[in-house]
Amino acid sequence: MIQTKRVALVTGAGSGIGRAVALKLAASGFHVALVGRRVAELQQTASASSPGGGHMLVAPADVADESSVVEAFEKTRDAFGRLDLLFNNAGTFTQGVSIDELPLAEWKRVVDVNLTGCFLCAREAVRIMKAQDPKGGRIINNGSISAHVPRPFSVAYTATKHAITGLTKSLSLDGRADNIACSQIDIGNAATDLTSKMGNGILQANGATMVEPRIDVAHVADAVLYIANLPLDANVQNMTLMATTMPFIGRG
Repeated sequence: MIQTKRVALVTGAGSGIGRAVALKLAASGFHVALVGRRVAELQQTASASSPGGGHMLVAPADVADESSVVEAFEKTRDAFGRLDLLFNNAGTFTQGVSIDELPLAEWKRVVDVNLTGCFLCAREAVRIMKAQDPKGGRIINNGSISAHVPRPFSVAYTATKHAITGLTKSLSLDGRADNIACSQIDIGNAATDLTSKMGNGILQANGATMVEPRIDVAHVADAVLYIANLPLDANVQNMTLMATTMPFIGRG
């Protein structure tokens, strides 16, 4: 078991925001458990870590599967002895269609990953954080600007991100007695593979298609690290980080 003062677990760590955050945390001294379904991508994240930073632990798991999540958190605790930070980041979308064209299976898939996955990971994190000495820790949930204003044809994604806000508030309240803080970061247009189509134009509320600006994913990693470095008696309850000129303010 590796002894350390700060240990983080990042879901969806094989690419995009999750990879950027995991690498930033490791570079700042966190030991980081990398959670995701794709082992090869998790290993690529681990290989990209800078020498001299925190240790990386590849812990493959499907966040929608209870036993898989439990195993990943147990592996993290066994390797590092504690857990100080959970970045609940894993998420997915559906095809962009009207609700009357959305199959129930697609709705359930998004709910399972975006909402149930966050619940399962938060539950296991709280269990570890309450039992460790010193007890406590921090959970950062990756919401979305869709937690405030939807995009067209995004009913499943938007509904789950609104639900993440409720999860964040409940965790913030219920975690007080055990020194567990919970934050939500709502991100708009981070430059990842998932948002690449924005460079070619994306559907707007008025039916037009418009190219949207994006921001370097490094800014998201910096923001998560800022929250992670706060003492547990201080918290950023909600943060919105977005491309300055994207069509969000004034949308809807």
